[in-house]
Amino acid sequence: MPSRAPALLVLEDGRSFTGYAFGAEGETFGEAVFSTGMTGYQETLTDPSYHRQVVVMTAPHVGNTGMNDEDPESHKIWVAGYVVRDPARVPSNWRSQRTLDDDLREQGVVGICDVDTRALTRHLRERGAMRVGISSTETDARKLLARVLESGEMAGANLSEAVSTKEAYVVPAVGEKRFTVAAVDLGIKANTPRMMAERGIEVHVLPATSTIEDVLAVSPDGLFFSNGPGDPAATTGQVELLKSALERDVPYFGICFGNQLFGRALGFGTFKLKYGHRGINQPVMDRTTGKVEVTAHNHGFAVDAPLEGSTTTPYGEATVSHVCLNDDVVEGLELRDEQGKLKSFSVQYHPEAAAGPHDAAYLFDRFITLMEGTA
Repeated sequence: MPSRAPALLVLEDGRSFTGYAFGAEGETFGEAVFSTGMTGYQETLTDPSYHRQVVVMTAPHVGNTGMNDEDPESHKIWVAGYVVRDPARVPSNWRSQRTLDDDLREQGVVGICDVDTRALTRHLRERGAMRVGISSTETDARKLLARVLESGEMAGANLSEAVSTKEAYVVPAVGEKRFTVAAVDLGIKANTPRMMAERGIEVHVLPATSTIEDVLAVSPDGLFFSNGPGDPAATTGQVELLKSALERDVPYFGICFGNQLFGRALGFGTFKLKYGHRGINQPVMDRTTGKVEVTAHNHGFAVDAPLEGSTTTPYGEATVSHVCLNDDVVEGLELRDEQGKLKSFSVQYHPEAAAGPHDAAYLFDRFITLMEGTA
């Protein structure tokens, strides 16, 4: 076990925890959230949706499979900080190329270990997600708290452009090309265009700042909005882009942040959840089929739409298609025309499931039938 410096964690309500430095030494700030996944920590760390968040792992033992070059979901670790109870002393997996500690250090990600993550998680469940600071250089909790209170809040933060690609790129279809999709990168994970490509879709990944002209320039059969960080209520450009696409009847599929922006384009509001859904074990019902699926989540905001009945919008009739069975949070939306034909849809979770169960992979097939006009 490497020698570790003492470290301090302070929440914005004054609750503090002590432990030891894990990863890079130094100081970091962000929104404290917890993830319930017992596996898939590499995919979690490299998910751009965690930008500016300090992730608390509820699984007690983290790092035992090491890190490799095949599983990252983006080009870097995005979390602002990392909190674990028992870091693995030695990785034990044939695919491991480095330790988790090595990658955190190399990328400058400040973390803390030997923390009572059960107590910390219970506190966040009771009090809600909140700002936090981790430091291996500050020993005075009051001084660190003062800096926590000066740090930025997640509510009102527009972050998708910070994590998006700067230049458009293409993920070619595997085998015969069937469709072309314009995918707006709001924090896209690598497995998403990969799963579309496996279904014969040529994916044009576009920057978050793209306009409707940029989308139409690739002559898409469909439009896709990815997951991403930040407050959907603080985002305007992508909502206007989506409205323009809906006016032109471009088939749309959105996930996570893309679900929230779809809700806003349809006229619904969004709100911040008390502590959010993060992990790979969330039960969701697809109300269009009655099927219950176990799903991967990472979101702190949700759409405020009526669970029953339909809502008339300028683009058609909108209904809630999926709902979380834990708390009745809206997990999906559908838009249909006057004849009841599906025009667009979205879900709040991650059907690309990296990491996570594959229960929701059918949604990519539903996108295919939507673009075929047979949905």
